[in-house]
Amino acid sequence: MPQPTGLTAPPAVAEPTTITPDTPVQAPATPAPNRPAVQLTPGTVLALVGGGTAVVLVVGAVLVSMLLAVALTAASVAVCALTVRSVIDRR
Repeated sequence: MPQPTGLTAPPAVAEPTTITPDTPVQAPATPAPNRPAVQLTPGTVLALVGGGTAVVLVVGAVLVSMLLAVALTAASVAVCALTVRSVIDRR
C-alpha cells in the first residue's frame, strides 16, 4: 500500500467543552380551563349534512363531466381514424 509523501500534519485533537444555556428555564404554562370542544346543535348538524351533500354532488358532477368529455374525445378520434382509413384505402 502506498504511503503519503510530502509534509503531513499530526491529527487534530478535539477537546470537550461545556455548554451553558443563555436563557433561564421557564415554568410550564398553565393549562386552559376544561370546556367542550364542539357543541353540536340540530341546526349545525343539518348544516354539516347539507354541506357534505353539496360537496359530494359537485364532485360527482365534475367527475361525470370529465368522463363524458373523455368518451366524446374517444368517439371523435375513432371517427377520424375510420375516415382516414377509408381515404387511404380508395387511393
